Amino acid sequence: MADHYNVLFLCTGNSARSIMAEAILNYKGKGKFTAYSAGSHPTGQPRPEALNQIESAGLSTAGLRSKSWDEFSGAGAPKLDFVFTVCDNAAKEQCPYWPGQPMTAHWGIADPAAAKGTPEEIARAFRDAFTVLDRRIGLFLSLPLATLEDMAIKREIDRIGRS
Repeated sequence: MADHYNVLFLCTGNSARSIMAEAILNYKGKGKFTAYSAGSHPTGQPRPEALNQIESAGLSTAGLRSKSWDEFSGAGAPKLDFVFTVCDNAAKEQCPYWPGQPMTAHWGIADPAAAKGTPEEIARAFRDAFTVLDRRIGLFLSLPLATLEDMAIKREIDRIGRS
C-alpha cells in the first residue's frame, strides 16, 4: 500500500455524516490521509448542526461544503484508495466508476438530519453520529495498512463498519 491515502465518504445529501467523517479523518489522519465527502444528491450546504458538532470537537470546518460525487469520478479527480458509504440510501445506489478501483465498504450510521424532537434531542443525534464516526475512523487508522494485503484490509474495514 501507499504512504498517503485518499478517502471518500459518501452519503445521499452530503450535509451531515459524510461531512463530519471528512473533518474527523482530515484531523486525525493529517499527513497520511486526505479525506473528502460527497453525495449522490447533495443538499448544497452542510447542516448547521453538523458544523456545530465539528467545531465543538475542536476541528476545523474550513472548506467543508456539500458536493456531488461526480466531482470524484471524472478527469482530474484525486485517485481514491478507499470509499465508504455512511448512509444506507447511498449504499443502495449505483455509484459512479471510481478510477483506480478503490476499496469500498459500508459504514451505516443513523441519520442525525432525520432526528425529530427538542433542540437537545437533535443535538444528541448529531453528537451520537459524530461519536460513532470518530470511533470507526480511529479503528480504521489503527490498521497496519502498509503491511496488510488487500483482502485482509477489506475484511478489517468491513468489520469496523459492523462495530
